[in-house]
Amino acid sequence: MPFMPYEVEPHCTKSLSTSHQPTGINGRMEIPPEPWPTGLIERPEPLVRRILAPNPSPYTYTGTQTYLVGEGDRIAVIDPGPDDPDHIAALIAAIGTAKVAAIMCTHTHRDHSPAAKPLAGITGGPIVGCAPLALDDAGPRADAPFDRTYAPDRVLEDGEKMTGPGWTLTAVSTPGHTSNHLCFALEESGALFTGDHVMGWSTSVIVPPDGNMGDYMASLAKIYERDDRVYYSAHGAPITKPRQLVRGMIGHRRQRENQILRLLGKQPQSIEDMVSQMYKGLDPRLTGAAGMSVKAHLIDLEHRGMVSRSGDIWKTN
Repeated sequence: MPFMPYEVEPHCTKSLSTSHQPTGINGRMEIPPEPWPTGLIERPEPLVRRILAPNPSPYTYTGTQTYLVGEGDRIAVIDPGPDDPDHIAALIAAIGTAKVAAIMCTHTHRDHSPAAKPLAGITGGPIVGCAPLALDDAGPRADAPFDRTYAPDRVLEDGEKMTGPGWTLTAVSTPGHTSNHLCFALEESGALFTGDHVMGWSTSVIVPPDGNMGDYMASLAKIYERDDRVYYSAHGAPITKPRQLVRGMIGHRRQRENQILRLLGKQPQSIEDMVSQMYKGLDPRLTGAAGMSVKAHLIDLEHRGMVSRSGDIWKTN
């Protein structure tokens, strides 16, 4: 079916103000006013609890959301978040006397995985999920840097499962935002934990050299073919119309690609020149992220033989 133009419906939890529609690098980023429900347990559905970490920023929105999956004596923890004492204490309180069957990380940015190690030390739960990644590059970083302390006890391949009483989590490989990104599907309820691959407040930032636009688009197409009921992302509210949102995100990326080609069709340009024309009214704090997303598009177009570069100047072929 044809892809619709990019359009994101505002999604807000009951704890967040409904007077703001954050748009990330797609426009003006606004964070809802406090108080944010950090450290509190919210239950979006019977098998799922959510706890917000106190790490808001232009790249994390109100903070990282950690999810506890399962009831009874064995549970899973998804995206344990930053190594913050208050957040770890809140997780321990929520876990209570349950055994942690798995501490599962979607990827290894420092707002997602650093709490895995101390949480494993306290609970004895194994660290399971994405592969470790240590990226050594001298280029500018627009998103959260990578967690170099991450050391999983088990790496999940696409389609591998973790199980507990009444719950099954299946790994869905979704490289693009990072090369090691995974989503986790809760088979019993039709929920997909999407990490940073698809979020409830902004499109994902793709930062080369590890972030890859071609892989990201393929991963979007992959989850578009699924029939998940709801997405729970690490940032932002639940996404209750997931296929509609993904269709719009794919269309949005294609529009960005076409916009780049039109600009370069007029004359060769630098990434800085293109960002100033493509992102009108952008929060200055997000200029670097926008530039890296443009670069990710350009590298993908270069691989496809559609553009080339000489130094910092890009042109169409």
